[in-house]
Amino acid sequence: MNPDVKVVQPTGLLDGSKANQVRREINDCLEAGAEIVLLDLKDVTFIDSSGLGSLVSALKTVRSSGAKLYICSISDQVRILFELTSMDRVFKVFANREEFDLEVQKVT
Repeated sequence: MNPDVKVVQPTGLLDGSKANQVRREINDCLEAGAEIVLLDLKDVTFIDSSGLGSLVSALKTVRSSGAKLYICSISDQVRILFELTSMDRVFKVFANREEFDLEVQKVT
């Protein structure tokens, strides 16, 4: 049986105000019964510290609800930020949505 996967796809700069919007979208996904939330960052150009903090907060919320949060399609600039802050060890990051889909198919 396939898990219920919901995708959140922010755009542009992921700063404090945009991060709050992303958290609300993630909460909506959880309320709709998502077992997995995929945060597709292909259209995000930069994440500031408040955006990064918001992602960590969202991860805690998702985990406490018994669901899983994954990230895909990060830009080189965002990847460097994740590596410098060790967020690449906190989040499971997929190269793109296709890689994520293959992983989900293996698990189910």
